[in-house]
Amino acid sequence: MRRGRALGRTAVTAAVALGIGLSAVPAQARQQYEGRPPAPGIENCTATACHFDLPPGTYDVRVTLGGDLASSTAIGGETRRALLPETAVAAGERVVRSFTVNVRTPEGEPLGAEGTPGLDLTVGGTAPALAGIRVTPARHARQILLVGDSTVCDQPGDPYSGWGQRLPQYLRKGLSVANYADSGESTVSYLGNPLLWDTVRPLIRRGDLVLIQLAHNDKTTDGATYRAGLETLVAGVRERGGEPVLVTPVVRRWFNTDGTLNNNTALLVNGLGVDHPAVIRSVAADRDVPLIDLTARTKALVESLGVEGSKALYLFNEKRDNTHTSVHGATVYADLVREELLNLGLVPRGKVRVG
Repeated sequence: MRRGRALGRTAVTAAVALGIGLSAVPAQARQQYEGRPPAPGIENCTATACHFDLPPGTYDVRVTLGGDLASSTAIGGETRRALLPETAVAAGERVVRSFTVNVRTPEGEPLGAEGTPGLDLTVGGTAPALAGIRVTPARHARQILLVGDSTVCDQPGDPYSGWGQRLPQYLRKGLSVANYADSGESTVSYLGNPLLWDTVRPLIRRGDLVLIQLAHNDKTTDGATYRAGLETLVAGVRERGGEPVLVTPVVRRWFNTDGTLNNNTALLVNGLGVDHPAVIRSVAADRDVPLIDLTARTKALVESLGVEGSKALYLFNEKRDNTHTSVHGATVYADLVREELLNLGLVPRGKVRVG
């Protein structure tokens, strides 16, 4: 027994020294020091980034922010995800913040590049000051899995950003975002590709939320097929014990001459006359599924900002793109999703940061 304890202590110490995760430590050591061992820390960081050699999984990250001077620090990670919003700390003070992060391969879009193995974090903000960091395997984290298209996904490069990429910053420790949205996908292609739905579905655990926003690429999908696809996704989530949440698509920035968005292009009515948001609302009502009406929320916001003011939400100035959002726009839309998750009672208020 004493020899086993010594081996466990040695294994944990070696893991920390090498900067590897506790899930890579022998099971004997993990059992004996469960909840108590030190974890990879600040020795794995530079002034602007941290890297931890961890296998895919879900991890809690606890950061200590602040320094001798006034500071303001934001934490990002993996494929350009926002993990902690910019946090101001007075000179000489320290604050502690925690969040939970999903580490997977591929680390961004399911059909994209594999990315860098392990957990990579970026230290940013207007005056960054990272005083300490601790990474440990998450024990009881609840997942929010995302099924969607390019307006949702972890976009690999500037200036693009999906709202799912910006959502993690609004969540506290114990809630992780696993973003399996992929560019160019429709309900038909998402269900038909074994690297997408067939891969995501087994990952759903009892109590997990699965947010589904697919419409932008269903341009040639007829109404019956579109409805059936949504119903298949809902049923698949429920069969795994998860809770499906249907999300109507973000609007396209396509104004009428009167300054409204009341046209098929803006409101996602396809060439066959299929009104995607209307079908989603109908399925949600018929199947008793929680609904986030992001079409209605984004329409109201874009119209309130007007033709000029709404340009910053999209990539109009950079790409003449009225569909894909900028980092700013994705952040604003992620905040709308945060509000709706709270309004619907889908997540506890104590697990959500106020925007």
